[in-house]
Amino acid sequence: MSDAMNYFAIAITVVVVALDLLAIISVFKSDRTVGAKALWAIGIALFPVLGLLFWLTAGIRRTQ
Repeated sequence: MSDAMNYFAIAITVVVVALDLLAIISVFKSDRTVGAKALWAIGIALFPVLGLLFWLTAGIRRTQ
């Protein structure tokens, strides 16, 4: 792989890890039960991309 592709892969990885950390912080700040918080955090940590996408679609409670 070229250097540009390596840097791009590193940048994508850093973005995904940062978004995962923000999602886990948001989970622990929520008013969910301890068990639900733990399950969300484990899911996001074990499946970084899929867990984050699932949390974005199903985990965030939207208020109107």
